[in-house]
Amino acid sequence: MTKIDHRKNVFVKVSGDEYVDPDFIAWIKELSLTSWVVICVGGGTQINEVFDRRRFPVKPHGPLGREMDTFEQRQLARDILETNQLALQNRLAEENVHVTVEIPFITVGSVLCPINGDEMVRTVYLGYDVLYVVTTPQRQHTKIVTFQDLPKVRIKTFR
Repeated sequence: MTKIDHRKNVFVKVSGDEYVDPDFIAWIKELSLTSWVVICVGGGTQINEVFDRRRFPVKPHGPLGREMDTFEQRQLARDILETNQLALQNRLAEENVHVTVEIPFITVGSVLCPINGDEMVRTVYLGYDVLYVVTTPQRQHTKIVTFQDLPKVRIKTFR
């Protein structure tokens, strides 16, 4: 008979502003010792900065996230998120932390589809035992309100 691992499945959505915080890294290291962890790393602030430099419109975020007009913009946003993904994977590897790092983007057919990180939490909600949204203290209250209908979601800050 196969032994079943009773670790919890934990999903962590982390803001692009928070994933480099040493306290976040230490927390993930500890969490990964007792749980199967998947991290979804964001990058909204970085995307806004690059869009500004390239003179692309930075449109308001709708309920599903950032709307973009062109394939070039979607590709650029994905590239920025992949840069954050690689940086976080490398940082965690330095600490010998074994987790999966994803970005909130999918390809359907040949179409790049950005997914708002908060919507990603809702999308994967049923598959996970616990879900964390790691955000800045300034955004904490908004996130609490956003996820008040999902009891498995916990909001976390590190500053």
